[in-house]
Amino acid sequence: MNKSFVEKYRAGKMTFADIPGRYARCKSAAAVIVPVPYDETSTWIKGADKGPEALLAAAANMETYDIETGSEIYKVGVYLEKPVTEKSSPDAMVAAVKAVVKKHLNKGKFPILLGGEHSVSIGAFRAVAEKFKNLTILQLDAHGDLRPEYHGTKFNHACVMSRAMELADIVQVGIRSMCIEEQGRYDPARMFMAEHIHDSTAWYDRAISLMNKNVYITIDLDVFDPSIMPGTGTPEPGGLGWYQVIRFLRAVFEQRNVVGCDVVELCPNLASAPSEFLAAKLVYKLLTYKFKN
Repeated sequence: MNKSFVEKYRAGKMTFADIPGRYARCKSAAAVIVPVPYDETSTWIKGADKGPEALLAAAANMETYDIETGSEIYKVGVYLEKPVTEKSSPDAMVAAVKAVVKKHLNKGKFPILLGGEHSVSIGAFRAVAEKFKNLTILQLDAHGDLRPEYHGTKFNHACVMSRAMELADIVQVGIRSMCIEEQGRYDPARMFMAEHIHDSTAWYDRAISLMNKNVYITIDLDVFDPSIMPGTGTPEPGGLGWYQVIRFLRAVFEQRNVVGCDVVELCPNLASAPSEFLAAKLVYKLLTYKFKN
């Protein structure tokens, strides 16, 4: 990544997907991208704090015309917020993220967080739960993330969905790794294991039927199979494919009011350019499905 890109990113002097500045103004934008380069509680491969920069660099090389929908959705306006850099403690990071997301929700904007490790989602959960009733938090992930506490904090990346359950109903999709402590902490009817859904779309309607009117979507990139998404901190075999995920997401957007999203756990490495580009395209798909009509 070249120095000028990093300097522009950190100074807040760039736009998402290199879109023209007239479509990137905070006042008029319908959507806001919030980078959170945080990686303080991950426990294996470090580097998720570099994920937002890598995703934005990839997005700058992405075509902004979407073939599937025949749209250039950036024209609704996409503002790129300055990175949330609070890392003095997990609690402080969560509070800082909540404050930024709440600010933009109160302005009527659609927020998408860029992680960073999965714990950055907790602040967004809290902001949307205060704003919207009848809320479901939809998780796409390889891991259950249902530990009540881990390594001395309730705000660890492994505890994300325990915090979600305190605020809203949850639906979990793509799960294929859990610890023994998580057994009995989840509802089997609301967990769609990758083993049971990887070769089918029949589960889409059942999953969506469990969701309330308002939905927040949290996407850990390790929900994808590592053959197409190796650039994550914990790449689990047996994941989902690109078209299966985006078709499910499109159905969710069409049938529910999606109030915000995050894309987390991009972990750049020397061979992760395809992962970074996939993550960038995924963010643009989320924006497209939200605003295509």
